[in-house]
Amino acid sequence: MRNRWCSVLISFLVLSASSVPGFGQAALVPTISGNELTARIELAGGVAADLNITFEKVVGLNANALALSATVVDPSDLTLLSRLGSGVSIPSGFPVLVRIEPSASSALAFEGVYNLSLYTHNLTFAPNSPLRLYRAPAGGNFQDMTGYLQAGSVRAGGSGPGFSEFLIAADTRAVDSVIAGKFDAVQSQLAANSAAMSPAVAADLQQRLNQARAAYDAGSLAAAIDAVAGFADQVKKQSGAAIPNVWRANGGPTNVAGLLRAGADTLKFSLVFKSNLPTLP
Repeated sequence: MRNRWCSVLISFLVLSASSVPGFGQAALVPTISGNELTARIELAGGVAADLNITFEKVVGLNANALALSATVVDPSDLTLLSRLGSGVSIPSGFPVLVRIEPSASSALAFEGVYNLSLYTHNLTFAPNSPLRLYRAPAGGNFQDMTGYLQAGSVRAGGSGPGFSEFLIAADTRAVDSVIAGKFDAVQSQLAANSAAMSPAVAADLQQRLNQARAAYDAGSLAAAIDAVAGFADQVKKQSGAAIPNVWRANGGPTNVAGLLRAGADTLKFSLVFKSNLPTLP
């Protein structure tokens, strides 16, 4: 009985400590330099990382524009895992959820996409690593947004059209399934937002996406990679008058160009990842 009550007491103390700011969660203090925001993440147990967000063109970026926080999460939390989906897990070495949201008074606005990265020594980089950067709307399902994965020890980054929740996850799904899902996601965004573009621009982008998928289905990864890159370049070229490309804090038109470019960016990453996998004899 005594051992049982000791276990209960220890569990209570751990849970209580985890709820104290600075133990399991922390508000992040941003540093602003031009179009770049950086912040240091330091949590209990030596869990740490550097957060970096770089904008292409931004206005209203200051220390109060975004509310930033990081929280240690339970890698076995079924609610959180259900938002990631089958085959995706949270690495025990870096179980961190980062929240980025505009403050109530924020006047932040940017064009196109931002580039966000998390750089941590708590994880180890390895060839063909399953680690990925994921993004989700508040309380919604997470989606892979990885645009690059680099050593030192792990730097996971990608582009996005807006903010909310981010984490590094281990994605062990079959790469062809991932690629198919990303093609579908770009297609869905293009179809949903084609009315915001001129018919000629929408038709051109659809043709480019069709060519990329046809090349992939035919097993020509190099051609598919080039076609997806060309799709993204064309979206960027047409951004502005032809394709809405501005994100505004606390409401505004849909950043269509940002959605399409971010989707193409992570699709290209997966295509390149597949092209670099060793060929079986």
